[in-house]
Amino acid sequence: MSIPYAEVIGDPVAQSKSPAIHGFWLEKLGIEAEYRATPVLEDELADFLSGRKNDPHWRGCNVTMPLKQAVIGHLDTMDPAATAIGAINTVTRDDDGKLTGSNTDLAGFLEPLSHYLEITHLFRMARIIGAGGAARAIAHALAAENFTLVIAARRTEQADELVAGLPKGTQHHVVPLDYFASPTDFAFDDRNGLLDLVVNASPLGMRGKPPLAFDWSHAPPGAIAYDIVTDPLDTQFLLRAREANHRTIDGLEMLIGQAARAFSQFFGIEPPREHDPQLRALLTA
Repeated sequence: MSIPYAEVIGDPVAQSKSPAIHGFWLEKLGIEAEYRATPVLEDELADFLSGRKNDPHWRGCNVTMPLKQAVIGHLDTMDPAATAIGAINTVTRDDDGKLTGSNTDLAGFLEPLSHYLEITHLFRMARIIGAGGAARAIAHALAAENFTLVIAARRTEQADELVAGLPKGTQHHVVPLDYFASPTDFAFDDRNGLLDLVVNASPLGMRGKPPLAFDWSHAPPGAIAYDIVTDPLDTQFLLRAREANHRTIDGLEMLIGQAARAFSQFFGIEPPREHDPQLRALLTA
């Protein structure tokens, strides 16, 4: 007997932690359903979605690299946030087989920052490394929270395209990726009442990828280092941030947060977040 299922698609997906996360929640809730990892190349995407939209058991999929923008042309509708971001990480199927795209990265990214965002600040600045699909969602999330953004990218034209789509009035700067690689003697002012983030929204530092070259003299005292990479979880970027006495947020925080939003869309019920410590232990075992 066929049962409801969802999946993560992209290339590669073998290392994805999403099946473990969704499978953990399905088991805790006693739901008879599956969550799979399915490798899909960009030139296979049209045929893949055409087949899935005719499968009544298919609840949807999460979309990872390199399909977050490529998938847009194959959808029937997109929610407003995903339209503004220009990148999709979640696709759901309705009863008529129509496909809707959304982006749960935005809410997932902000979740571990909620305590800080409840505080009123005189000024907020985020240095974001990367200009791909995840960086787009992160930039839009932070722009909505009144951050001034500095986008550092290998291809500055990609960063220019990103900032062009931000809400009107967003303060932003674009710099080349190596801007933050060398030490600086910049004297930061009093940071009381300010909120500073340094976000690695790129694959740099991921297992099998080059390391992220970031010199922590570019981050003011009290800045928070946030790395969305999940393999390895404790990246060199975060290790060096702690050595420089900065607070850190690892990639599992965002991954679990965005997965929770997708899970509720796929299966129509909120995941049991009270088990997050057990889930983290499972994912890091």
